[in-house]
Amino acid sequence: MTYGADEKILTRNYPLPDAGEIDVYMKQGGYLALQKAIGEMTPQQVIDQVTRSGLRGRGGAGFPTGKKWDFVPKTPGEKYLVCNGHEKEPGTYKDQELMEKDPHLLIEGILIAAYAIGAGVAYLFIHHDFQNARRRLEDAIAQAVARRFAGKNIMESGRSIDLILHVGHEAGRGYICGEETAMLEGLEGRKCMPRFKPPFPAVQGLFGKPTVVNNVETLAGVPYIIQEGAEAFRRFGTEKSPGTKIYSISGPVQRPGNYEFPLGVSLGRLIDAAGGVRAGSRVKAILPGGSSVPMLSADHLDLRLDYETVKAAGSQLGTAGIILIDEAVCIVKAAVVLSQFYFEESCGKCT
Repeated sequence: MTYGADEKILTRNYPLPDAGEIDVYMKQGGYLALQKAIGEMTPQQVIDQVTRSGLRGRGGAGFPTGKKWDFVPKTPGEKYLVCNGHEKEPGTYKDQELMEKDPHLLIEGILIAAYAIGAGVAYLFIHHDFQNARRRLEDAIAQAVARRFAGKNIMESGRSIDLILHVGHEAGRGYICGEETAMLEGLEGRKCMPRFKPPFPAVQGLFGKPTVVNNVETLAGVPYIIQEGAEAFRRFGTEKSPGTKIYSISGPVQRPGNYEFPLGVSLGRLIDAAGGVRAGSRVKAILPGGSSVPMLSADHLDLRLDYETVKAAGSQLGTAGIILIDEAVCIVKAAVVLSQFYFEESCGKCT
């Protein structure tokens, strides 16, 4: 698979009919990266490739993915990979769409990551409300197991990686389950409450064993990196924020939705892709990374959307869930609404 400068990495299969079917995915080069990783590369070589790519976690923190994987002890023993699909940050809906429209891309990324860290079991934790994504993932996992890409003795390699879909039990709520250690508590059958750190999950995570927790979008970017190489991935984005990103944009635009662009795209370019600001509306404030980041003013409408630039402007890129607020909205009322959400969803530990 090759991609031009204007082509997509994460959403390229979205327009295809039946994109969630394994035969359709494989016709687009699907599972070649997994075959390359297991057949031609050592686990450390996979980690090194991801490290060189500069891939950063797409769940909000932006931590270097390869570095996170490299923290896992190299000694033999039980290890786990957990994919965080519990996307409940207001203004953010990229992961849910990715799981629904291209589940095999995510599954391939999960399997490569599990191979890299030496995990024999990988969990995919999703929110109870994501019933359509659940059905698509269940079907896709069954297809991957039937083709020997997952499960026992995958691709006759002698390696086994069991992939388990776990649906959160707190219907309609449970925002805190998206925090990685709270998610581990939920997987162990307890209430989702964050753990004190250290110890960090890479050393003592799920069931007390070394564990890596990665976001859906993060893992979906891994197959491209393995198949095409770190340098190909770094052609997109900026030096410190390489690759592409799925930006969710909502508010007074003509076509709210998810748009994939290289990191560093200007907010103005993204607004244009969404059809522009609706007639009669004027932007007053911007939440550039979901509802939990500091607001920016309309003076930042040409802000470049990467981790460093947004931080320098006084906010955070976070999940890149961009919420525009127009002049008709009272900022005080908006702040009260957001504060009420976090009051209701809080685990009570932030203080």
